[in-house]
Amino acid sequence: MSTAATRTSLRLMCVAAAAILGAASASRAQITSQNGGPNLMQESNSMEQRLYVGTADTQADREQGAAYQAFLKERDPAKRIRLGNEYLNKFPKSALAERVDVGLMNAYRAERDWKNSFRFGDNALALDPDDVDVLATVGWTIPHVYDPNDADADQELKKAETYAKHAIEVMARMAKPKALTDAQFAEAKARRTFQAHSALGIVYFRRDDYDNSAKELAQATQGNPAPDPTDLFILGVDLQNLNRYGEAADAFSGCGRIAGPLQEQCKQGADSAKARAEQAKPK
Repeated sequence: MSTAATRTSLRLMCVAAAAILGAASASRAQITSQNGGPNLMQESNSMEQRLYVGTADTQADREQGAAYQAFLKERDPAKRIRLGNEYLNKFPKSALAERVDVGLMNAYRAERDWKNSFRFGDNALALDPDDVDVLATVGWTIPHVYDPNDADADQELKKAETYAKHAIEVMARMAKPKALTDAQFAEAKARRTFQAHSALGIVYFRRDDYDNSAKELAQATQGNPAPDPTDLFILGVDLQNLNRYGEAADAFSGCGRIAGPLQEQCKQGADSAKARAEQAKPK
């Protein structure tokens, strides 16, 4: 294959990868942080425990408790959004406001209302800047739903990068919440760490920084018991752009072993990368 044809092929692969990210955002990004295992911010304070179990001391506390329980138990995103906003309007100074903000972030995310999802994520972080579940979730979602035509597109990518990096920093020093067992803590920490590196990898890919993208996506997928096939596909594209065809073939092959909409495209990517690896060998 000629150099010009190779460059054209790589450009087309990058365009396809960007389209795949958009498609992935319509499916995976709606998954709320309650799914996939325990969260790291599960240690309830005494106020939350008292309200939740209905043992509050005053009538006002009991009203808060009933409203909070209704919000927690609601699983329909639209209804949860209504209950959450009603709670915050009625109890704006509540000790549980950050938890309600997080719930609203996830409910709007399930509705694919990214603007409001990010707004409530930011509200939660204003109250607790080290909430790693929010940092990793928002940091991961932004580059997946990214539109380069948005007026604040660059700032949004910068925010995603900042949030993901801060999540990694916080997890490196955080103590185990009492509400989690050692095994649950290890699982939650690993899951959020993979997610934060995935976020950084996609941010750098959006910037055409294939070297740093490949480094981050390698950390997001290596040792991950359930790697994201999108991460593996983008990693393959990164490595092809870096002329590391053998490694690209391995990444595509890993994606090709995962059943789903990317499987056939990953298999084709693996075959193409293997062919280029053979062509690149000295004669």
